[in-house]
Amino acid sequence: MKSIILAAGYATRLYPLTRNFPKPLLKVGEKTILDRLIDDIDQFENINEHIIVSNHKFVSQFEKWKNSRSFNHKVTVIDDGSTENENRIGAVKDILFAIEKCNVNEEILVLAGDNILDFSLKNFVEYAEQKKSPCIMRHYEKSVEKLRRTGVAVIDENDKVLKMQEKPSIPESHWAVPPFYVYTKDDLPFIKEACTKDENGKIPCGTDAPGDFISWFCSKKTVYAWQMTGKRHDIGNLESLEEARQVFLK
Repeated sequence: MKSIILAAGYATRLYPLTRNFPKPLLKVGEKTILDRLIDDIDQFENINEHIIVSNHKFVSQFEKWKNSRSFNHKVTVIDDGSTENENRIGAVKDILFAIEKCNVNEEILVLAGDNILDFSLKNFVEYAEQKKSPCIMRHYEKSVEKLRRTGVAVIDENDKVLKMQEKPSIPESHWAVPPFYVYTKDDLPFIKEACTKDENGKIPCGTDAPGDFISWFCSKKTVYAWQMTGKRHDIGNLESLEEARQVFLK
């Protein structure tokens, strides 16, 4: 298994902090956001490489971070070529870029580089291995306003995803879906299909948010949703960054 960490965004809602600095390398407590993700998954024996997808503007800062510490597994930093928010290629295309650039031909764990979890992803990965199917994570979210800013899944009694909405104006459930996914080797061709224009010149699904792919993909293959055992902090703006810093100060 390889992990693919999406870190090519420009975090405009966090300006001025991120005008010239990547959001995943912001400190929350004694560690950066990215360190908190890596320190967990780098302990997994079945992961053999971490692929960090950066943009051209920040790639040198990720390389500097990589060279400043040691890891159990190989870490590869790649540059998706974008230079500003207006020409970013989108999360789904960044996943495909990582697969093709690094010749990935095995199971992948996809993570957004701007989220912090207060629990290990180990049980999620083990759940996906037991299911032998693509899997997402879910947690109950009471606030409709918050559901409108995230992925939302409709789940049956067997944890199967019946429908996925990305940032819906009218959420059809209270199951929020954070940007963490496991895909099998057999799922990888679908990611390319999702990013390739069809005979009418249209791309089958949205490519900006990682949840766009699942919204399209869950109608083609069985996708399961693992219920989170803790909380996650989505660092989307200055307020959420400060909230996370207060939590991890404790």
